[in-house]
Amino acid sequence: MSDLAPVTQPRRSVGSRLVGLNFALLIALGALTILSTSTPSGGGAGSPQPEAPRGRGEYTIVSGKFQGGTSNAVYILDAANQELVALSWNRSKDEMEIVGHRKISEDVQFKPGR
Repeated sequence: MSDLAPVTQPRRSVGSRLVGLNFALLIALGALTILSTSTPSGGGAGSPQPEAPRGRGEYTIVSGKFQGGTSNAVYILDAANQELVALSWNRSKDEMEIVGHRKISEDVQFKPGR
């Protein structure tokens, strides 16, 4: 009999595997981001014009009450795109639902009469 134990390769640590997985996911996310921002060519004269791309938002979130509801709401202000969204929690469906949406730029242009 031999006293020599079989030589085994040291196992890669779980930490190095997670770093490798995160790196692969980062590359996949970058590739998807680049591919999704490219605009497809084509579209005939009769095709509708696409909407202008939405800019990156600058968000502020505030909680509060709203009229006509029994629960509180979360107000999300996008200052860059000048939009306001109010959301509330629907307990029966276990999901957020939109209470209201406003484009602030349209409100600024509105001049009420007397």
